[in-house]
Parts: sequence; structure tokens; C-alpha cells
Amino acid sequence: MPEPAALKADCANCFGLCCVALTFTRSADFAIDKAAGDPCHNLQADFGCGIHDQLRPRGFPGCSVYDCFGAGQRISQSTFGGRSWRDEPGTARQMFAALPVMRQLHELLAYLTEARSLDAARELHEDLGAAIEETERLAASDPETLLTVDVGEQRGRVNELLLRTSELVRAAVPGKKKDRRGADLMGAKLKGADLRGANLRGAYLIAADLRGADLRLADLIGADFRDADLRGADLTGCLFLTQSQVNAARGDAATKLPPGLTRPAHW
Repeated sequence: MPEPAALKADCANCFGLCCVALTFTRSADFAIDKAAGDPCHNLQADFGCGIHDQLRPRGFPGCSVYDCFGAGQRISQSTFGGRSWRDEPGTARQMFAALPVMRQLHELLAYLTEARSLDAARELHEDLGAAIEETERLAASDPETLLTVDVGEQRGRVNELLLRTSELVRAAVPGKKKDRRGADLMGAKLKGADLRGANLRGAYLIAADLRGADLRLADLIGADFRDADLRGADLTGCLFLTQSQVNAARGDAATKLPPGLTRPAHW
């Protein structure tokens, strides 16, 4: 099974793939338009970002939110054996196409690894372990095979296990839990709300006021927290929250985060 560190971005061992492979659209997230395959003008010769410490003030908050889950360094150092798209331009198209596939597989591995660590889901540990091995096998494919992987099919199988994990964990919260899966909660006034054990999968919480809200043991997979106000909120033990979601939100020193997640510098 992959070590947790392998599912976190290590930009020093990546060929700046997210700065080249992805499309930028001039907006509140990006200060420029950039086509997929074109290097960002901030990308340096050593594959570092020339404005990494100033992304938000320079108009690139989208970059500060993006998380490859360690896919970038795996594509660079393992799938393509340390051969960069600059040194071997013939690898560029295939390398850039592989990034979103690997990112999705690593995202699934991150969720599965979290689920496998939860005591409340121990009856599923064997199945979760098997799913980790299968997803890891796909991620370890050669470039040609990787591009044929049906990520949607794999995500469907994994999602069934994650749903069952969520139900087992959230059962620890007494009473009826709120089910707001996929709900439009953009700008919702949820200050101080009791959302313990809630199902907020895929919910649109853009710019929602969640100050002081209790989100303990809530399922937050895929929830959109862009510009959500999490000051003083308690996310202890919440399920499937990613660093990317945290980076997209606003919080403060009083916001309680699960272990393994870092308080963003802009909080």
C-alpha cells in the first residue's frame, strides 16, 4: 500500500506538470488564459514557480487550491522514469494526458487509505485493502496502459465502499443526521449550525457562513468550500476532507482541522 507521503504533492520531484498540462482561464482563479500544454509564464527552468509565495496576491488563487495528491511526482519520476518533457519533448503529450488519470487514482487512494484507518469501518477493512491494491495496480501501469484506465468505473466501485464507510462512521452520532448530499447551499447562513454526522457529499457550500459550525464526523467528500467561512468551525473527525478543500475556504486559528491537514497561510 502507498505510504501517506506518496499521496501528497512533492513539487521538488515533479516536472511542473500542473503548470503545463492544465488549462487556465482568466478569472478570479487565474490572472491569465493558458491552453493545456503551454507552460505558464511563471514556470522556471528548474520547474519551480517564480511566484509560489505570492500566488494569491498575484491573481493565481486557483494554483494555491490545486492538489495533485502526489500524482505529479509519480508521473515524473516513476511512470516516465525521471525523463522530463523538456529533455524529451516526444513524451510531452502522453505525460500531460496521464496527469489527470493519475490524479484521480491517487485521490481514490487517499480516500481509501483514510477509510481503511477508521476503526468504525473495520468490518470493511478487507474490502478496502483489496480496493487499495487494485487502484494501486492501475496507478503503477505503464504510460500506454494508464491512458486506457476507466477511472469512472473504478471510482464507482470505490464509491460504494466509501458510502458504506461513511454510514458506519456517522452512525456514532445519535439521532437523525442531516442529508444535504449535493445540496445548493451557496451563501447559506449556517453560523453555529449542528452538522454533526451530516451527509454533505458534493454539497455546494460556496461562500457559506459556517462560522462556529459543528462538522464533526460529517461526510465532506466532494463538497465545494470555495470562499466558505470556516472561522471557529469544528471539523474534528470529519470524513474525506482534502487539503484542496481547506485551501479554498476561509478560516482562522480557532478552526479545528483533522490531523494531516495544514492550516493555509492565507487564514
